[in-house]
Amino acid sequence: MSSKAFKGQFRSAFGSLMEQFVQEKRACGYRYDESARLLARFDRFLCDEALSQCELPRSICRKWLAKRPHESVSTQQVRICAVRQFALYLNRMGYPADVPDRSLTARGASRFSPRILTHAEIQRLLDAVDHLEPTARAPLRHLIMPEVFRLLYGCGMRVGEVLHLRVADVDLGRGVLMVREAKFGKDRVVPPALPLVQRLRTYAAFMGNRSPEAYFFPSPSDGPWSHPAVYWLYRELLMRCGVAHAGRGKGPRLHDLRHAYAVHALLRWCREGANLDAKLPVLATYLGHRSLAGTQRYLHLIPELFPEITVRTSAAFGDVIPRWDGS
Repeated sequence: MSSKAFKGQFRSAFGSLMEQFVQEKRACGYRYDESARLLARFDRFLCDEALSQCELPRSICRKWLAKRPHESVSTQQVRICAVRQFALYLNRMGYPADVPDRSLTARGASRFSPRILTHAEIQRLLDAVDHLEPTARAPLRHLIMPEVFRLLYGCGMRVGEVLHLRVADVDLGRGVLMVREAKFGKDRVVPPALPLVQRLRTYAAFMGNRSPEAYFFPSPSDGPWSHPAVYWLYRELLMRCGVAHAGRGKGPRLHDLRHAYAVHALLRWCREGANLDAKLPVLATYLGHRSLAGTQRYLHLIPELFPEITVRTSAAFGDVIPRWDGS
């Protein structure tokens, strides 16, 4: 999405400032698409409130940020974060604005903890996806989805990164994938394991010669597969595997396959006695994290090994790796 995508859509008294704020965020390397959409909704709310001056009072902020019926805490937090960042920007530019506190969300709300599938569950999932059959609506799904799910788990890629791969992004001669404009607006190269590269070569040979701009995993309409379509297939596969699902947004989520890749990699390195001082930065780069701070959370998911990891990394990373407290 270009930096001009929202130009002209902000019509409140803060419209031009919202456009400048979004442009600043994108200039810093953030894609800022979802937050920009939230600000566009906030802008329409400000128009409905007939706000005529560049002043953002607490009463108006709190009215829009109040938790809505059936809204999850995490969704409300995303709205609060978007308005909070914009309010801080207004203060920096010299405009009076109430800065919402992060504590506006419901007290005592627990943070979501990813559901890490075991190695046995992953194997059952891959066996299930390998036995998919084509349907009238999706005649190639039995060829596409086994490779999609192997990239999600085998490379720890984000769902959108896999679904938006183009033919030109997949260099099977060198055995690398080019992920373009990923989170934080960064490109990165992902080298799958050789067995997965060989599977992708077989798949590509079956699909034949295609335009470099074609989607590597085309939907029935030749566009990219949608996230909901893959999510509901994932739910179906979990049911076939006998893996319980707690409901939408509660896991196991598709994104948890990425978490599983990271946790399983850490466990493997620990058991192999690998140098974690060197491995953690490699994992952060492979996953496309901006820093080690984005990778450290996976250590919370393996508490049985956490004391060992702390001892082995404290000298190199100090307080970057926090102490496990059981929460």
